[in-house]
Amino acid sequence: MRMATALSVLVLGAGGIGHAVVTSLDTGIDRVDPFKDMKNRPQAGHGMNVLVVGTDGRDRITEEERQAYRLGGEPCHCTDTVMLVHISEDRERASVVSLPRDSYAEMPEHIDTTTGKLHQAHPVKLNAAYAEGGPALTVRTVENMTGVKIDHYLEVDFTSFMRTVDAVGGVRICTARPMKDTYTGLDLPAGTHELTGGQALQYVRSRHVDGAADIGRMQRQQRFLAALIDRMASGGVLLNPVRFRQVATTMLSSVRADRDFGTDQLLGLAKAMRGFTPASSEFVSVPLGDMSFPVKGIGTTVKWDAAEAQKLFQSLREDRPLAGHRPPAAKGPKAVAVEVAPKEVRVQVYNGTRTNGLGRKLDDALHATGFDTTRAPRTAAGPERARTLVEYDPGWDRSAKSLAAALPGAELRAVKGLGGTMRVTAGRDYKGVTAVRVERTPGPFEAVTGDRVGCA
Repeated sequence: MRMATALSVLVLGAGGIGHAVVTSLDTGIDRVDPFKDMKNRPQAGHGMNVLVVGTDGRDRITEEERQAYRLGGEPCHCTDTVMLVHISEDRERASVVSLPRDSYAEMPEHIDTTTGKLHQAHPVKLNAAYAEGGPALTVRTVENMTGVKIDHYLEVDFTSFMRTVDAVGGVRICTARPMKDTYTGLDLPAGTHELTGGQALQYVRSRHVDGAADIGRMQRQQRFLAALIDRMASGGVLLNPVRFRQVATTMLSSVRADRDFGTDQLLGLAKAMRGFTPASSEFVSVPLGDMSFPVKGIGTTVKWDAAEAQKLFQSLREDRPLAGHRPPAAKGPKAVAVEVAPKEVRVQVYNGTRTNGLGRKLDDALHATGFDTTRAPRTAAGPERARTLVEYDPGWDRSAKSLAAALPGAELRAVKGLGGTMRVTAGRDYKGVTAVRVERTPGPFEAVTGDRVGCA
């Protein structure tokens, strides 16, 4: 969620806003020096690499918000979100790599910023680097793990997250199934939702909605970031100086950055990224080899798949896309996303009108869309129907929803004992079949562009 705010700073800065506006915002950024006295760093590649970390800032949240969004407990001086953002050299692509906070890491020799003691190199969880050595040790640890030279550092406090979402007018996300997490208070039915700042905070923090824990949470954070970019790119934020200033001021109130990331960098991005859209972004989590790697004195960590992770970071160093080539979007109306694949839905078609051949026409259309029709349409008994009817057994309600999505406006009727074959009776209102497709959720280690991020 802090990543969403931080990358939004980059996108807003790339919106072509005047130098005076950007300069005035730049002066409000808190500065750190994470690169001081660093030696033996990786060789620079092509493009720009930004390390984004999210720190706990619940001490700045009101008591009312704590109760409403389940934000109890004491704040920790640690990071719970770590992402590596690569901006391509041609400024046409942003690659976002999620690094699990519990990743097994080899921390280099350093002086503990809390105790002042010298620590030799030792194994830790990745999020412990900030607690022991702040931004500098975090950068050193990530560079050692990835072999990628970090050009800039952004640190974001989640306390402004809710205000940022509200400032852009909310963010739309979709869920393929109900999502409920008693720890955060998240309770969303399946469907499309316009999330306010508080609801968005619950959505990106939740890690108990399924068995995927932090991996699932990282995927939801990526989905949310893609949706946030879409809202800013299409909602007029970048073209309206008043809205831009409101949103950017909210974001930058919680950002700390290295001393060299300022006006010139923002304006440089502005010249090259004016056409930035969700399709310009791509998201992936670092591949994992062992999800439960025990370390004495530390506990259970997650260990990267060394070979696959090396390929991933090599692609960043060489400024290559992570999501690979994708075919251009098909022309015509966009297919409606459904939960059950059409091929899994058995359908018997009936002609409920006096129009000869309508049953065959409907059967052919459903079959062409992917539904498993009987290929033997029948004539319905009784009077002529004005409205198309979809009948289904209550036990197959999810399949019925997929079929209903292909026949917008049709009447849905549950019939006990009907079994696994749906009945569709064409009415005089039949105008055609709408294309549907299964909303596939990408695997946790599969790169996907922002415009193709699926429902949660």
